[in-house]
Amino acid sequence: MSLFLKPFLFLYDTTLSLLLLLFNGGSLEDAAAKQERLEADKNAAESEWIQLQYLWTKTRSVVLLPVFKGLVVMCLVLSIIVFFESFYMNFVILFVKLFRRKPHKVYKWEAMQEDVEVGPDNYPMVLIQIPMYNEKEVFQLSIAAICSLVWPSSRLVVQVVDDSTDPAVRGGVDIEIAKWQSQGINIRCERRDNRNGYKAGAMKEALTHSYVKQCDFVAVFDADFQPEPDYLIRTVPFLVHNPDVALVQARWIFVNANKCLMTRMQEMSLNYHFKVEQESGSTRHAFFGFNGTAGIWRISAMEAAGGWKSRTTVEDMDLAVRVGLHGWKFVYLNDLKVRNELPSKFKAYRFQQHRWSCGPANLFRKMTMEIIRNKKVSIWKKFYVIYSFFFVRKVAVHFLTFFFYCIIVPTSVFFPEIYIPSWSTIYIPSLITIFHTMATPRSFYLVIFWILFENVMAMHRTKGTCIGLLEGGRVNEWVVTEKLGDALKNKLLSRVVQRKSCYERVNSKEVMVGVYILGCALYGLIYGHTWLHFYLFLQATAFFVSGFGFVGT
Repeated sequence: MSLFLKPFLFLYDTTLSLLLLLFNGGSLEDAAAKQERLEADKNAAESEWIQLQYLWTKTRSVVLLPVFKGLVVMCLVLSIIVFFESFYMNFVILFVKLFRRKPHKVYKWEAMQEDVEVGPDNYPMVLIQIPMYNEKEVFQLSIAAICSLVWPSSRLVVQVVDDSTDPAVRGGVDIEIAKWQSQGINIRCERRDNRNGYKAGAMKEALTHSYVKQCDFVAVFDADFQPEPDYLIRTVPFLVHNPDVALVQARWIFVNANKCLMTRMQEMSLNYHFKVEQESGSTRHAFFGFNGTAGIWRISAMEAAGGWKSRTTVEDMDLAVRVGLHGWKFVYLNDLKVRNELPSKFKAYRFQQHRWSCGPANLFRKMTMEIIRNKKVSIWKKFYVIYSFFFVRKVAVHFLTFFFYCIIVPTSVFFPEIYIPSWSTIYIPSLITIFHTMATPRSFYLVIFWILFENVMAMHRTKGTCIGLLEGGRVNEWVVTEKLGDALKNKLLSRVVQRKSCYERVNSKEVMVGVYILGCALYGLIYGHTWLHFYLFLQATAFFVSGFGFVGT
């Protein structure tokens, strides 16, 4: 065969030399020299490529592999921590269910009754605050619900804390207040000429009025919350008959949970928070984070702890931690439900989740040493607040959900040498998911969508957590969550929400992460040896759906 090819090789070399001579001129010796230089350049280029390959191989083995392995180990540790925290809380709930450990059995509770001699004067004075800011769609609902509460009118003060800047909203609030005043309700409107401190600043200033001094307790309801008429009848006795109780918190239920897929998934997450996290904290430690609304406080306990502070965007949690560190107890009533509205627009939900993740992380940064130095509570309770309440639930779970399932697991297709155990990617996530979905059994069939959507939202929660821990530029950003109220029921959404262009609907962060995960999925499909790409394609789709604005109303 080689003898057969030699004539052709001779013809090829001769033709190449003649062409070089024809186009470049010079002698055959010059052409041969140029040919040698070309071969030398080719060999040099190949040598450089080999050197680059060697450099990349060394960098990958010496730097990238150990770093990635360290990140995997960190995520595995966080997986175990989050799993045991979830298991512990669900075990407490199982204990509550089995032994029927209701708050009425743990704390003294007797119904309030009117005294024959003094009439309703034996009822404590209760102040109800309704903080609002341009809540044009919902303020009538909340004011009507609160003015319909069953309680002696002479022992109740309703205070609308209105920071609205829209003249139409302010006028509507005034008309609504005048209507209820004409029916004998002691309702007032308090306004200020600035928004310093946002909600916390408004409520703190509202508590300085002289008529508040006669009140023993204060209940807080955001503008979209609608308590049942017997709310005060069921909560106030805990405060009256248990002098060591500072807060009674009710559970939220959602009037628009069935509006769209996004609200259904929010319901699943929040039901777990209320039915598991809040109730387990109340049962085991008599402490949990105040939800900012649907709760009633002992005013003296608030004042002893320093009252409302606006140093973070979670003034409710800030107050709860400070009051808890003074030794007060909190009671959570899982069977007392207060209706409210979930954000049905993706942008509004993102802003809300940023505030709910950034604020706790920032508060954790500010209060850790204060908690450690506190001498009014036990070491066990301080450990619970720092480790379980703050670190695991407000920091670790966000980092784990996003970095592990949206960054580390997709990137693992490029590092087949590193083994990620199946218990961390299948068994533990499955158990944690079951723990969550048990709180909303009617939505169990949506569990796959919930997992994928929670991973998408974990990106915003992780970003907010980092900003809070590092006190970044948006650490004190406060955007009021948009509510649509009756517009949703009356199908007037098109009049309330203006249509956005395709460009305005695009969320670039979700799209970029979706592109990365899609690239990992394609690489895994072509070169991988596992079925991981199926999950990656689904997760990339979830990021694209959210990124192009196809979630929410």
